[in-house]
Amino acid sequence: MNLLQYETSPYLLQHANNPVHWQAWSEAAFEQAATENKPVLLSIGYSSCHWCHVMEHESFENEEVATLMNNLFVNIKLDREEYPDIDHLYMDAVQAMTGSGGWPLNVFLTPDKKAFFGGTYFPPMRAHGRASWKEILINVSQYYSQNREEVEQQANQLMTHLAQAASPAKMKATLSFNMDDNKQEIDQKLFEKIMANADKEYGGFGKAPKFPSTFAIKFLLVYYDKYGDADALKQACISLDKMALGGIYDHLGGGFSRYSTDTFWIAPHFEKMLYDNALLIEVYSIAYSYTRNHFYKNIVEQTIQWLEREMMNTEYAFYSAQDADSEGVEGKYYTWETEELQHILQDDFEFAKQYFQIQPQGNWEHTNILYTTEAHAFSQNPTSMQRLSIIKESLLEKRNLRIKPLTDDKILLGWNALMNQALSLASLIFDNPHYLFLAEKNMAFIWSRMKSEEYFLFHTSKNNQHKIPAYLDDLAYTASALLQLNTATADTQYLHLAREVLTYIEGHFFDEKDVLFHFANTKFQNVRVPKKEIYDGALPSSNAVLCKVFYHMGFLFNQSRWIEYSQTMLNAVMPQLQNYPASYGVWAVSLLNRGAQEQQIVVLGPKAKPFIATLHNKRYLPNVLFVVSGKKDDSIGELQGKYDERGTRIFVCQNNACLSPFTSIEEAMAVIFKEKF
Repeated sequence: MNLLQYETSPYLLQHANNPVHWQAWSEAAFEQAATENKPVLLSIGYSSCHWCHVMEHESFENEEVATLMNNLFVNIKLDREEYPDIDHLYMDAVQAMTGSGGWPLNVFLTPDKKAFFGGTYFPPMRAHGRASWKEILINVSQYYSQNREEVEQQANQLMTHLAQAASPAKMKATLSFNMDDNKQEIDQKLFEKIMANADKEYGGFGKAPKFPSTFAIKFLLVYYDKYGDADALKQACISLDKMALGGIYDHLGGGFSRYSTDTFWIAPHFEKMLYDNALLIEVYSIAYSYTRNHFYKNIVEQTIQWLEREMMNTEYAFYSAQDADSEGVEGKYYTWETEELQHILQDDFEFAKQYFQIQPQGNWEHTNILYTTEAHAFSQNPTSMQRLSIIKESLLEKRNLRIKPLTDDKILLGWNALMNQALSLASLIFDNPHYLFLAEKNMAFIWSRMKSEEYFLFHTSKNNQHKIPAYLDDLAYTASALLQLNTATADTQYLHLAREVLTYIEGHFFDEKDVLFHFANTKFQNVRVPKKEIYDGALPSSNAVLCKVFYHMGFLFNQSRWIEYSQTMLNAVMPQLQNYPASYGVWAVSLLNRGAQEQQIVVLGPKAKPFIATLHNKRYLPNVLFVVSGKKDDSIGELQGKYDERGTRIFVCQNNACLSPFTSIEEAMAVIFKEKF
């Protein structure tokens, strides 16, 4: 019997009508496997995964294949976005066994959850030297039943290897560095290594497939801010320009697809992920702050409009993703036949043809992806821009009549926190109170709907069902978003909530044998090998974000323990960071911001909020620790005794020295942006 009908995950519900006897991850499933003496087939994916859909249609919807699976295995379906800790472990296992990984991830386990064989997509028929799925099922089942002792031995060896790879002994804070003496040299080497992999013609890093690489782009922007390096800004802007002009960006509806399949950013893998768009809103906002290029502002505006229109519920919580497929075809919703465009646009077709690079036979697989070039995008006069706007509106209206891709409407805490932070920052840089309104409403949802009596905060929410304890990334991103919200609102309630988050992390994710923190709550362990996120993947490293938050919060609350955590964490990853900065982008930005040039700014009083808005509207300041309050709050260390009833005061400190408080915004700005002291 297929039990997925009782789940809330859109991915699991997609499989609820398969003839396979799927069930969700549970102890009962493994107990069944032990009782029936069967191996477990764990199949992992996510709702917007194209090849997951392909394998479902080819194999999991097939009655003959399903019968084979039901007779030979206990079958578990898992949404990787619901249980990233489980996905991490078995992805590592498959990569160790095969040298590669991806989704769908199909792993065969013993009844005590040890992996002994696995892979990714398997075709329904033998092809290109790859065994068919039916062959895999039969061979694995026979091998398991006939070589049980060998299976157990191999599984134990693999688990031992994975445990050693995650050994805390590798992350001891044995290294330290002088923050000032050789800091510029360290920063420059990080910059050079990141630039060595940069595509200086088409933007981005490396070859196809190309991902947005927002962590590396942010590093380049911050490096430019610190050292004035024109090449850093140029590479960041080339990357941002090419992505926003290419097919990876939705020129009609706004928002970015997950990655480009080609070097030129033309042909995307069409799914849209919330986290990608959060990270991109952030870097486009920062780039606008440094360049005043209104093209970047427009991209941010259009992306946020897409979020509000298609990715937000009535309580201001954001959905997870939109699928790449519709009607069983990847990209069908987003692409256009030439004849269709001619019929819709009539007299405007030739203009649109030139602008969007339309080809009679299609510019991608016999259809057309809408993309453009610098020559077309940056040479339009006001009249042609208005004409282009009308064309986009017309095409979007027609596209809205199509069958839309599935929206994964589960709410993930960490991804919402990333978007929350991006909205808060954009509200400051663009002086846009609506963006701040969205961020505050979203944070209110988090603290009213995702609160847990037993586990502090939940990881996921859907249809008023909240489940799975928050992971470290959920909490670290939330704390970081709360810090940004304080800066944007001058409301210290967000700092007190951030303190609650850090206190909970200390109590439930700390490892006495290591300087880094566990990914999963120590009171909620699904897997035998605890994961510690060190390097960035599609999402920022949870430990890297936590390192930044500990440092900032340690300053605010005068907690030397938190500052010490941050420093030892950064010291511990220095060898990896210096060797592979592109994979440690969040750490690299934290390192870049440390040192003698770092400023601490305390703004306290009734005009605190407009001052901060004015400051950010002038220029993004990455190397500043802010604490902002419109009212007296002596419970926060850095605010204690500083409130003055006569008006707003601005305290500027640098290199362990503080100037006398300013009462003039203009005088404070002159010091912050010009003076060296």
